Amino acid sequence: MAMTLGGGGSEPEVMVDINTTPLIDVLLVLLIMLIITIPVQMHAVKLDMPVNTPADPTAVVLKPIDLFIDFDGTVYWDGGKIDSRDQLEQLLQVEGGKSLEDQREFHIRPDKLTDYKYVAAVLASAQRFNVTKIGLVNIETASQ
Repeated sequence: MAMTLGGGGSEPEVMVDINTTPLIDVLLVLLIMLIITIPVQMHAVKLDMPVNTPADPTAVVLKPIDLFIDFDGTVYWDGGKIDSRDQLEQLLQVEGGKSLEDQREFHIRPDKLTDYKYVAAVLASAQRFNVTKIGLVNIETASQ
């Protein structure tokens, strides 16, 4: 009984190379999936976007009206105190009666201790008299 070492025996030699066939199969499947899904992503939805018209250089920029609402509900119109709600509504009616282009912006700056009911009352009055250009200004950024 002799023992043979090396490649002279009946067993095949061990192959140390990597079998790349399954790897290529997986890559081909992924490539096919990619080719199938790309046309789906290329579909676009047509939107009719508004066209931006440049600002008229001859147009007059109106200074916004600053409405400050104090913690007790007192309203200040550009620094001047408004004595009653009727006076505020008269001023709002004058601004609301103007055309949309001629209306000035309203910057409402409530004090941080102001109850919401005072702000809501001013907004309701503005809405009643067709004042549309309204913005709420943060008191902390306005004071800096």
